This record gives sequence, C-alpha cells and structure tokens, in this order.
Amino acid sequence: MELGFDTIGNATLICYDRRPLLVTDPWIDGAAYFGSWTFSHEIPREQAQSIEACRYVWLSHGHPDHLSPTSIEKFKDKIILLPDHEGGRIYRALKEQGYVVYLLKDREWTRLSDRVRVLSIADYNQDGILLIDIGGKLVVDMNDANDNGWGRFVKKVIQAYKVSFLLKLSGYGDADMNNCFDDDGAWIMPWAAKRRPVGKQIALLTKQFGVKYFVPFSSMHRYQRADSVWANRYATRLADYANGFESDVTELLPAFIRYDCLREQVEEIAPEPLHETVWPPEAFGDNWSDPLTRSDVEKIKAYFSAIEHLRRQYEFIRVRVGGREHTVDLGGIKNNFGITFEAPRHSLMTAIENEIFDDLLIGNFMRTTLHGHRPVRPLYPDFTPYVAKYADNGRAKTYDELEAYFAAYRRRAPLDHFFHSLQNRSAGILRALVSPESSSYRVARSVYYRLHGMQS
Repeated sequence: MELGFDTIGNATLICYDRRPLLVTDPWIDGAAYFGSWTFSHEIPREQAQSIEACRYVWLSHGHPDHLSPTSIEKFKDKIILLPDHEGGRIYRALKEQGYVVYLLKDREWTRLSDRVRVLSIADYNQDGILLIDIGGKLVVDMNDANDNGWGRFVKKVIQAYKVSFLLKLSGYGDADMNNCFDDDGAWIMPWAAKRRPVGKQIALLTKQFGVKYFVPFSSMHRYQRADSVWANRYATRLADYANGFESDVTELLPAFIRYDCLREQVEEIAPEPLHETVWPPEAFGDNWSDPLTRSDVEKIKAYFSAIEHLRRQYEFIRVRVGGREHTVDLGGIKNNFGITFEAPRHSLMTAIENEIFDDLLIGNFMRTTLHGHRPVRPLYPDFTPYVAKYADNGRAKTYDELEAYFAAYRRRAPLDHFFHSLQNRSAGILRALVSPESSSYRVARSVYYRLHGMQS
C-alpha cells in the first residue's frame, strides 16, 4: 500500500507510507494469560509479512495480548516506541534485553516519515493511547484505555481532522475478572453477563469524541483453556458490535479493514476464524493439585504485604492451592473483609514472582471469593488498580510512592486532571446515594453519562 493502514489480529494496526512503517501491539504468536487466550481469527500472510517488515513497533501497555512475550522476540531489530509510563517498567525491561527503545513524550507529535507522525499519551492506569496522522487522516488507537484525564485534549485534536478513525476495546466486558463468588459460594454475576447491546456503547463513545469512523478493536480473542472456556459465552463476536448502533455522525466499520488514505477507500479484510481447540491447563504448566512450598508462601505474603493500600481495606488475603489454604494477615484494619484466590501453583507463582497479577485476573480460570463485602464491581476500586496497575506496573506500593505517582501524572496536564477528578467524585456521589440495582440509578447514570459524553 502507498499510504494507509490495516487493522488485524487482536489490537494490531499496521501503518504504511510506501512500505510497512509502524505496527501497534503485535500479538502474532503464542497464547496469552497463561494460555487462557488465543486469537479469534487468523492473521493473513500479507498482513503477517507487513507486521514483520515494519520499522517501528508501538506497545501500549504490559498485558500479554499487547506486549506478547513470544511475539516481541521477532522485533529485536526494530525501534520500539513506548508511552511515557510512570515507573518505566517496560522501558527498563526491554532496554536490559537489548532492544532499541524510545519513550514518546506525552502530547507531542513525533514524525516517523514525511507523511506519518504520531502522538502518545500515557495515563495513571498504565494504559497508553496513540494518535497517528497518516497523510492528513487521523487514527486514534485507544486499545484498552478509558479517558483518565486525556479526553478533552483528544477531542480537540480530532476536531481538526475531516477524516478520523477511533479504534477501541468495546464489548460485553469479558476481559476482566468475572469468576467471582460471595461468602455463600454463589457466583457474582459480572457486567459481561448482562450482555448490554455493544452498539449502544459504541454510539455513546463516538458521540463523545466526534469521530467519522469507528473500528472494533482490542477484543478479538477467545478462551481456550478447559478451565476458562466457560467465559467464551461472554466474549464479543464480530456480529455483536452493530447491535444497537445508531449514529448520524459516525459510521461503524468492520473490525478487520484496509484503508487507503489516498483514495479514501475502505476494504474489508476477511480472515478465517481459528479452529476452536480446547487445551488442558497442564499444557501450560498448570496442575491444580500441585501444592505450594514454604518458600512460595513467604513470597505470597511479601507480595501482598508490600502494598500498603490493601491493609487499609482488607483484613486478609487468602490463597487456596492444591487443596490447602494459606492466609496472609495484612496487619492493618480489622473488618473481616478479605479475598480468597484459588489457582494452580504454576500460574499463581509466576504472577507473584514476576508481579503480573492482572494476568491471572484476566485469564478467568482463577476462582475469586469475596469475604464480608460485595462491591458493585468485584475487586474495584481497592484491589485491582492498586495491585495490578499502580504497584505491579507503576512500582508505587507505599502511600508516599502513590502520592508521587499521581502527582507526576497531574503535572503533565493539571487542568485536564482537575476535570477528570471532578467527574470521578460526581460518579462516586451518585453510587453512594442510589442503589446500583434500582431503576433510579440506571436513569441517573444515563443522564450523567450523556451530560459528560461518556460511555455508559
């Protein structure tokens, strides 16, 4: 292609300027989340060759369906571009492995060729977005990110372009911990089980940002482990994205497309769906009967105890492995609140030792039990963000480190973060005053989201 882009795979965008130039989040080989995830569709040979021919590789964040440990090895001779995440974990790790890595400074354009330039934004949730100007056409790659203080800025950029594309995760919401239970052993129905029309979500989002086109993105996967395939019933299929979509401004495009910027033409790519094979957990090193060692237990205690926020919210964290329970007394608040994680030893200890606990949560084979509490969204807001985002990836475990961490992001765009904080407080007041299961809450939430131009 002379000038344009392809979308393919899970969250892969290929940009061309006379030749393949830039690829984003190239998960092209291997499974993700301890073997739980695989691709939903094949990557055609033409796109696979273009991916490997790109000079630049942009990695949005550390999830293995974006930064794939097996795929990244194919890009040793490329230039790796990263959002400027606080903590710098990915940057340091890749540099130590010999990659050529550049951090893209927030909200500044960087030219990759005479007709392609990019602008990156990192946010405090350890997500990153990329704006790509391809010959005067704008592509906004939001992948997994939600507006955490950059929405106002991005909308202003979009307004300057006649032709704009938004690529973003959308769907029922299976890509999170959905395998949760209460004290009585009853399954806690996740948001994904409600199967709210995906097209309505997309319509609200595109109204917020005012783009011309939307491309479903960052959600083209399926579950393949025998202990996680149950979650496929909540995965979003290609046909689901149009359900409920109505817009006078935005056109909903297929997930896999080629766009020619010179001719302004869209061509659908129709990759073959992958054969659905189910693998036993043993194929990925997991045996549910394997017990923890004494050393394992000490590592687990050290891991959770180091995160100060947990001790102010939970009395204990418990793990159940190989039929035996081990409890970590966090030594803080005494409120009978706690969490039990039941998982096979291999994946649990890999997550603990490598500080990638989010990979276990998203894999959805681990069973999670909430004790003494049942928040509207399990593990939020006091576990997943503080463990998986701020501690594991942001390297902020103590309250002093957290204060410095958030202050660093605020300094990048003080006014935007002020308005974002105000929105969050407004949403918190709404949740506190009205039951989330009531019709009043649903009406109030809808009004709130429409006033703020946000996704409901």
